[in-house]
Amino acid sequence: MSDRKTIAVIGATGAQGGGLVRAILADPERRFAARAVTRKTDSDKARALAAAGADVVAADADDPASLERAFAGAHGVFVVTNFWEHFSAERELTQASAMARATKAAGVKHAVWSTLEDTRLDFPLDDPRLKTLQGKYKVPHFDAKGEADAIFRAEAAPTSYLMAAFYWENFIFFGQGPRKMVDGSVVLGLPLGGGKLPGIAAEDIGRCAYGIFKRGPEAAGQRFGVAGDVLSGPEYAAAFSRHLGVPVSFYDMPFDAYRALGFPGADDMGNMYEHHAILGEAFRRNRSPEVARALNPALQNFDTWLRANASRIPIG
Repeated sequence: MSDRKTIAVIGATGAQGGGLVRAILADPERRFAARAVTRKTDSDKARALAAAGADVVAADADDPASLERAFAGAHGVFVVTNFWEHFSAERELTQASAMARATKAAGVKHAVWSTLEDTRLDFPLDDPRLKTLQGKYKVPHFDAKGEADAIFRAEAAPTSYLMAAFYWENFIFFGQGPRKMVDGSVVLGLPLGGGKLPGIAAEDIGRCAYGIFKRGPEAAGQRFGVAGDVLSGPEYAAAFSRHLGVPVSFYDMPFDAYRALGFPGADDMGNMYEHHAILGEAFRRNRSPEVARALNPALQNFDTWLRANASRIPIG
């Protein structure tokens, strides 16, 4: 193991980071060693990664010194932030900036930053087409990541930029899957504005990140937008019908109605969907199954993912 280059993975017990650690460990050529970075090294997920062969180390994105220690001696670092843990774009930007600077301070040769677009570049704050949130954002969980790109360019190790699509796991864990109505019908309701939604399995995001690391530091400066499928609302509903064994129809929910649902982050998510719909193909072209498959030949499309996960989707 000592002669293999190490990739340190932020968020190793989460969706993207966990997928990357597993991809590193599953590589039959064993090109890299996995260093799983987490705040809780004694969690069940951390213990499972250690048992699978990862080196589990502690660090906190709010503690820059701990990041430098976790990155020391690593060839590569995967950087991801979790807006949904605290719902603060300012904190997310601070964390991303600290991790960017720590990659350079540790002498890392290649960083992969899981980013998203700063939607304010297309929709300035005074643009009425998209509501302004918190006084200075359009889509907070996008904008802070996009704003951090400049920090990575200026102050980080050589960095590649990975842009993921909608997680299909949101249908399982985030309450965005089909719902049973009072009349017994099953409806998938999403605000797509008549457009298509790029999506991807969370595990495939980690595998795509590994594909970038395998390309090496020569991939620094490049942006990789990945998706497993790009489907319309009715196409998603048809797939659910096939795999859930019940008819599922699609309801294209108005954006304002979605923002009014009231769950934490509903306004952010509503703006995200409206941003995608307004930009249309200009957004979708930055989420490509072809790019993803080149990085990860085992890429799942939605039908494949749903075949394996239909039983996990609650229909409430």
